[in-house]
Amino acid sequence: MLIDVKHPRLSVLRQCDLLGLPRSSLYYRAQGEDAANQQLMRLIDRQYTATPFFGVRRMTAVLRRDGHAVNDKRVRRLMRVMGLEAIYPKPRTRLKNQAHPVYPYLLKGMKIDSPDQVWATDITYIPLERGWVYVVAVMDWFSRYVLAWEMSNTLDSSFCIDALKRALGLGVPGIFNSDQGSPFTSEAFTGVLKGAGVRISMDGVGRAYDTIFVERLWRSLKYEEVYLRDYGMVLEARRGIEDWFEFYNHRRPHQALTYNTPAEVYGIRNGKGSGTVAAAITPAVAPVALRAPCATAGVRSSVNPP
Repeated sequence: MLIDVKHPRLSVLRQCDLLGLPRSSLYYRAQGEDAANQQLMRLIDRQYTATPFFGVRRMTAVLRRDGHAVNDKRVRRLMRVMGLEAIYPKPRTRLKNQAHPVYPYLLKGMKIDSPDQVWATDITYIPLERGWVYVVAVMDWFSRYVLAWEMSNTLDSSFCIDALKRALGLGVPGIFNSDQGSPFTSEAFTGVLKGAGVRISMDGVGRAYDTIFVERLWRSLKYEEVYLRDYGMVLEARRGIEDWFEFYNHRRPHQALTYNTPAEVYGIRNGKGSGTVAAAITPAVAPVALRAPCATAGVRSSVNPP
């Protein structure tokens, strides 16, 4: 905070003058969405999870068919708040910041056949009884293993950077792929990747489905956990999602992995005791050397209820 309201010599008015800041800005508090808009956002989230190819017009039509008096402008604004945009080939991707550099797409024609060859990331919206939070995940593309995740009530790059740093504590990928959303194109985020010697890849025109593995992760998370629990508070969501990611990584057989778990395929031995697959993981099953036990997920300590 640049303004010290208890400063012994400078009044608040004088401090604002020195900073060129209108005093009204000091006392402004952002207003959250009202109950009606929060309910619409919950409905939009459910519909988007089921049909991520629905754009603003179709989403508006669905809400109107269900008896909600909405127009395209309102639905478009709410979808932007949620960070949602229909999946289809397009020249512009969601929440893109034109001032940020965009990196080329590196995965065309690439055969991904080993862990840590390619990592991917994405952000999703999680509805609460009063408000919402965002969750970001970093996934190993080959094994579908969630290396790290973070939760935040603001859609910025800081919680994405926290998740990335946590994931890099497990290993270093050859390529890191994301969409062109501003949290991933920011200099702070890409700087962490460059510092680790990671090649950066970003989805562009015609690459609408390249985050499909993470999109499927969000679909599973929401239908198997979020919608069943209907979280009331951030702490409740944090605990539920943390438990689900532990289940997903270590105890949920994955059809695309011939019913092995992501942890088994990634080659991590989980050392948390009963209820894990520690005893089942052997060098014959794991495609890479077994790794030391470590935490795979976390939540920003700064998260507060919206």
